[in-house]
Amino acid sequence: MTYLCYVDESGTPDVPGTSSHFVLAGLAIPIERWQEADRAITAILQKYDLEDGEVHTAWLLRGYPEQGKIAGFEAMSRLERRAAVHRYRASELLRLRKMKSPKPARQAKKTYAHTEEYTHLTRDERRAVVVEIAQCISGWDFAVLFFEAIDKLHFDPIKTGRSIGEQAFEQLVSRFEQFLARNNELPVHGLLVHDNNHTIAKRHTQMMREFHKQGTLWARIDRINETPMFVDSKLTRMVQMADLCSYAIRRYVENGETELIKPLLARTDTVNDRKSATPTLVAVGGRHFAKMNCECEICIAHTPWRKQAK
Repeated sequence: MTYLCYVDESGTPDVPGTSSHFVLAGLAIPIERWQEADRAITAILQKYDLEDGEVHTAWLLRGYPEQGKIAGFEAMSRLERRAAVHRYRASELLRLRKMKSPKPARQAKKTYAHTEEYTHLTRDERRAVVVEIAQCISGWDFAVLFFEAIDKLHFDPIKTGRSIGEQAFEQLVSRFEQFLARNNELPVHGLLVHDNNHTIAKRHTQMMREFHKQGTLWARIDRINETPMFVDSKLTRMVQMADLCSYAIRRYVENGETELIKPLLARTDTVNDRKSATPTLVAVGGRHFAKMNCECEICIAHTPWRKQAK
């Protein structure tokens, strides 16, 4: 059996960067269940006329101000909405290009390019797409979620000897390997399929070669084959699902948003806690690297003895 672990990130590893947290998430599915998973997501996207588009969660969920400025927008058909937004945006770009600074026009054009595929949907419909996908993933009993969510204010690169991005990658690789190694009856192997971020592709490839030679701090790497395969997320739907997972995790640890994270946490890799007198599951697949007294759902699931001790 072979698991494909699709990997994507949310937030920036830079300090301070544009986010307080950096999240790296991997969604692993058995290769023989890939077609089933892809068909399930496609069926959802077809309902919203998005079957040929990219599921980029952050761009789907943000507000599009022009939609609120178009009279009767929600009552229009989807084709009419798309045409109306196109006209409004074309007019707005012409207006911005007349300004002294070219920056507003450049920024608007960039934003419009990212959201062009979704303009036929209202904001409520766009949120419904993402929620429905999250609930679909939650029902995949064959899928396993791994992640590292790092609060950058509590991370010390001197102690770890790694940058924030490197620390997250080593943690994810270790957890995926440990999951694969727990099956002793049948050889299980895995492959990492990573969003093609040019700034990290070379470094993660180098790190994976090092891990194959000497392991990580927590595990020998015997089951994960090859270095990560870097792919264009626009063309690889399951990487888009990893993007949704990483986004949901970051929005929870930063803002307490639970709508997306609650169904997805059900897929986190878990093991039985042998130290506990009663049957207790420990979510070993995901961690929130934060202050010691953090009581978020991720921290409680990762260290359930905290809750029991109260």
